[in-house]
Amino acid sequence: LGGHLINTNCSAAHNRQALSCKMALEYDTFINSGKKWFCHVDDDNYVNVGSLLKLLSQYSHTQDVYIGRPSLERPIEATERLGTAEMKQVRFWFATGGAGFCLSHGLALKMKPWASDGTFMATAEHIRLPDDCTVGYIVEALLGVSLIRSALFHSHLENLGLVSDIHNQVTLSYGTVENSRNTVNVKGPFSVNEDPTRFRSVHCLLYPDTPWCP
Repeated sequence: LGGHLINTNCSAAHNRQALSCKMALEYDTFINSGKKWFCHVDDDNYVNVGSLLKLLSQYSHTQDVYIGRPSLERPIEATERLGTAEMKQVRFWFATGGAGFCLSHGLALKMKPWASDGTFMATAEHIRLPDDCTVGYIVEALLGVSLIRSALFHSHLENLGLVSDIHNQVTLSYGTVENSRNTVNVKGPFSVNEDPTRFRSVHCLLYPDTPWCP
């Protein structure tokens, strides 16, 4: 993969510790890279790079920007452990990792006390929530920066058949709901059996000159 693949040595499990381990490495890699934007997407997402760049061009990477899509209709509640017996309830919004989200370099730098050099995992354990929730906790609850909601990010938790205007969407996903496929409704050169995620068809819609597109 052109030297872009990093072996995190994190567990392949889908639990809080394993997910936070990977996010911690992602964060540290970004900070060390000096890049302008940190965008996290899951391995079941399709990223429309052109639309992503168009969206991010509306913001400054030096400002506090946290953009994505919540999966819940209300803020999540968590319990902060302040001491051996003292607890505090906190409420905050978070962008679901299943749809992808982006953080500006300026905001990512402010997250360092709770995210850099492995402290992200400790923060996740502190509130006992997974990786994407922990990002929201740091940004909204600790730094006081509000999530910018964008309907251009999509996860498998929504009805993807209702997504239109594919050209302008930033991320797409796929999944199964009650034994039926949950995918974007796009016509293309590939059958559902050939392209069950519909990502190949989406790619050929966006980039028809791709050599493997019929």
